[in-house]
Amino acid sequence: MSLIQHLINGELVTDNGRSADVFNPSTGQVIHQVPLASRETMQVAIDSAKAAFPAWRNTPPAKRAQVMFRFKQLLEQNEARISQLISEEHGKTLEDAAGELKRGIENVEYACSAPEILKGEYSRNVGPNIDAWSDFQPLGVVAGITPFNFPAMVPLWMYPLAIVCGNCFILKPSERDPSSTLLIAQLLLEAGLPKGVLSVVHGDKGAVDALIEAPEVKALSFVGSTPIAEYIYSEATKRGKRVQALGGAKNHAVLMPDADLDNAVSALMGAAYGSCGERCMAISVAVCVGDQVADALIAKLVPQIKALKIGAGTSCGLDMGPLVSAQARDKVSGYIEDGVSSGAKLVVDGRGLSVAGNEDGFFLGGCLFDRVTPQMRIYKEEIFGPVLCVVRVNSLEDAMQLINDHEYGNGTCIFTRDGEAARLFCDEIEVGMVGVNVPLPVPVAYHSFGGWKRSLFGDLHAYGPDGVRFYTRRKAITQRWPQRASHEASQFAFPSL
Repeated sequence: MSLIQHLINGELVTDNGRSADVFNPSTGQVIHQVPLASRETMQVAIDSAKAAFPAWRNTPPAKRAQVMFRFKQLLEQNEARISQLISEEHGKTLEDAAGELKRGIENVEYACSAPEILKGEYSRNVGPNIDAWSDFQPLGVVAGITPFNFPAMVPLWMYPLAIVCGNCFILKPSERDPSSTLLIAQLLLEAGLPKGVLSVVHGDKGAVDALIEAPEVKALSFVGSTPIAEYIYSEATKRGKRVQALGGAKNHAVLMPDADLDNAVSALMGAAYGSCGERCMAISVAVCVGDQVADALIAKLVPQIKALKIGAGTSCGLDMGPLVSAQARDKVSGYIEDGVSSGAKLVVDGRGLSVAGNEDGFFLGGCLFDRVTPQMRIYKEEIFGPVLCVVRVNSLEDAMQLINDHEYGNGTCIFTRDGEAARLFCDEIEVGMVGVNVPLPVPVAYHSFGGWKRSLFGDLHAYGPDGVRFYTRRKAITQRWPQRASHEASQFAFPSL
């Protein structure tokens, strides 16, 4: 069993304090130990970032971008190795892991455009002999706290953009699946990133609190559950930090009577059961407008759910691997039992699944509920597992009210052939990311990702243009060079043109 290390100031270092087990979810076996950083270890990383900042902020954006170009190439060359590590520690299939990495690489590509995205604005002669311009300047030391479900993609949402903007970055990844995250960071150093600009420090709440409380850390990015997002936002903002904290979700798909049902079913299968439902953009509620739509949807879903190919994520040709941990599997199973007790109809029960050769893995088959109501826990709370709930309503307006009343507003979608219905839905739905016949409306890297309501704490979304704004602050400069041999009298009124 190997010991995973921190990456601080360009070196792999060990923390001699507490540690945690890293499991292979497909076998249920412990495969690594990961250190849980002390405050002293975190402070070493913060100090190294602070020391590296002056030189890095003065590095031309074009040279920063050149590092990202080389980094992108190394990521592509190491795709198979990274995907294997993700699958071994998270449990998702190799194909899913490769797809995650590709979406992360898109954000590296966007970071490569640093000379363009960091251009300021200039206006000549805003007044007599007066020019004005704005400049985007880095914050200093910034940090990111990332979840287990996307150990490659979510960190790549954060630090490539933060770094090309001139900041130094400390990453606290999930302790459940840290190996791929660490390897990717090492590839960035191999691409030419100076020591201290990026550190990876493993840990738990103690490490998070150290980042929140450190005065040197100017901004925090977070992706995870809503209670932790709210905690980080509250504690960090009252210390004057800039915070971008993405929380939980309960994503609804609305199926209209005119929907292309076969395509909708295919989309829902991937969106609900891909990555074992462990996605903040997973569709967990299908809102059917009319009983006829609901009955037809269930009839088509049931055989496909029962036919899901489930096994060890590192095997090829699978639809779904295990959940990330025994605790996650048991928690989802508890939600299923609660749904049955609440009166929902369990149409497909995935509990008790055993995979030959991997009997100790954390497996759970696809589950489907019908007759779910808004009062049930399985409707209100984020399950984060392979469970799809069907809710029946009478109209599009009822469906939209249902979604708008929910505390989360991360993602949603509508399946319809009616342009008027789609436009009304896009205009009036109170959700941050909306798809029309697209089940997972995850924005591309040159847009920005984020929900509404209790799915996001902070004013700016992740990556894209909002990411540039988050990791920089604007400085406005007004400059005047009076003409020679001219003298102007003092002005005591507020200046104007």
